[in-house]
Amino acid sequence: MSERVLFAGPTVRRLRRREGLTQAAMAQALGISASYLNLVERNQRPISARLLLALTQRFDFDPRALAGQDEVGGVDGLRRRLADERFADLGIDRDEIVEWLNAAPQAAAAFARLYDSAGNAAAAGDGDDPAVLVRREVERWRNHFADLDAAAEALADELRLSSGELAGALAERLRQRHQLAVRILPADVMPDALRRLDYHARQLQLSELLDPASRNFQVAVQLGLLEHGEAITALADGAGFTDRAAWRLFRRHLANYFAAAVLMPYGRFVRACEATGYDIELLQRRFGVGFEQLAHRLTTLQRLGQRGLPFFMARIDRAGQFSKRYGGASGTLLLESETSCPLWSAHAAFERAGRICAQLVSAEDASGGESQWLTLARTVAGSGAIRPDAAQFVVVLGLEARLAGQLAPARGVSLEPQDATPIGLGCPRCHRLECLQRSLPPRGAALAFDERSRALTPFSFRTT
Repeated sequence: MSERVLFAGPTVRRLRRREGLTQAAMAQALGISASYLNLVERNQRPISARLLLALTQRFDFDPRALAGQDEVGGVDGLRRRLADERFADLGIDRDEIVEWLNAAPQAAAAFARLYDSAGNAAAAGDGDDPAVLVRREVERWRNHFADLDAAAEALADELRLSSGELAGALAERLRQRHQLAVRILPADVMPDALRRLDYHARQLQLSELLDPASRNFQVAVQLGLLEHGEAITALADGAGFTDRAAWRLFRRHLANYFAAAVLMPYGRFVRACEATGYDIELLQRRFGVGFEQLAHRLTTLQRLGQRGLPFFMARIDRAGQFSKRYGGASGTLLLESETSCPLWSAHAAFERAGRICAQLVSAEDASGGESQWLTLARTVAGSGAIRPDAAQFVVVLGLEARLAGQLAPARGVSLEPQDATPIGLGCPRCHRLECLQRSLPPRGAALAFDERSRALTPFSFRTT
């Protein structure tokens, strides 16, 4: 096993005390010296993969407890919380955050929990908004639910063996296992629904407004609820929501996750991504899915030993409001604002319906510096896409530019930092001085006025 470096002294010390062992006794059980264990507990030596394996085998130890990373979201997760304007005067830098996580991970987790449950909701004005609560829970999991992925992959293999055609295999599974027929109904018969389970008629009824990819997805959702409803409910219960609407919204997210994992089984999908250089349009055709379905799936590829690239995904309306945003393992701050930047190609994509708009952007990162991102934006239609009043959104996929050099979507796009378009986190959170598109001054900035001249930008301000 290759060595993996991680400082986790407080976690190891808590484990030893829980077991009632001295340093000498625990060191003997692990096959290391007491002096080395002492250094590990004081964060003067990292815990290696070999030592982690010994801890897992010898003691009842969950590796996910290391450094409180899951709950906090790592350095980037803590950095996002501390970016709140209420902490702006403290000047907390990345090194301090790393030191805090290493020295007192449980204290950091306590801060994150308190901030998430009260502080952030008050600052953002979203109170008990179920969508916000669910997004935090999804981000805590990095939008990867390993047990659901494994179950969906097993189902996909069974379906593949039973029939070469996915739609037929899904319908046959419903018929054989659950005595349910799939029936496509006219829009005037189902004016307010896309999917309906009618136990009296023993039918899963789907609206004709759904395209073939969406029909397969909805059948897979229903199969997930019928065959793995207990696992989905257990995950939803584990979130500990007191808000019933948040619980239902999270459960729906998990059912949708399962369906996407059936249509794009993890191992086969990751291998296809790597073989094609993440060719978006080719992957859509190969797996019979839409752009939005594919974008969702690309944010979930966090299986240990078989990770995909860390994409983020967002869905934006014409007003620049986010209706979906999943950071996955990307660590991006681009999703941490109320509205998107108008200089982002996501807005121009509305005028280029159905075409992928690639853009290299430069934005603030978790260290306080700038990082470059390759973003791919494309329009998608909401429910009832063929209706003239159907909603229209833009879905954006993003990947850090340093990881995108050999990918198919990057062909013809310069990934040089000097060629990136500088964008911000929406005007109220953006401190770029020379932006001609600025609509509002940044929060907390001191406005500057000169009656003898008029600057090109509508607001002049000082950054210090």
